[in-house]
Amino acid sequence: MVIAKFREILAVGKQAAKVFYRQRFNPRKLNELEVRKQYQTEITNRFAALENLKDYEGVNRTWENIKENIKTSAKESPGLHELKQHKPWFDEECLSSLDQRKRVKIQWVQDPSQSNLGNLNNVRREVSKHFRNKKMAYLRVNLRNLKLTVRSKTLGTCIWVSLTLRSGTSLDVI
Repeated sequence: MVIAKFREILAVGKQAAKVFYRQRFNPRKLNELEVRKQYQTEITNRFAALENLKDYEGVNRTWENIKENIKTSAKESPGLHELKQHKPWFDEECLSSLDQRKRVKIQWVQDPSQSNLGNLNNVRREVSKHFRNKKMAYLRVNLRNLKLTVRSKTLGTCIWVSLTLRSGTSLDVI
């Protein structure tokens, strides 16, 4: 039991220390001639400014300057890679709920009292309920739109079939 709690404490500590959002640059924009030229001029200007620095700073400091210059030039010219949103129903409200759950879990790990455990369970339940409701609302809207689309296409097909037959008989396809 003690080992399991200790492992959970370590796991939560490692997760809290990680930064989940990482900036990624968009190298595909460098295929455009205008963006590529702008990036090349920015890099050459920044490296020209680096040559004026003093030589006694050391290798590590010089490397940090080079790395920062490349990063800032890449942010300005090609820009950052835009992340895809895999769950369209996941919005800022869901993100704040997720942060709240994480804070409560860290609080429980730091002080594993019975009241903190009850608070953690309540927050977990509420956040899960919130996610479920958001997802269901999103799916309801999409299902309603899909039904309307199918009905309109089916009615259009029925009208087309009745016009092409012109025999006076009606077809009930719906």
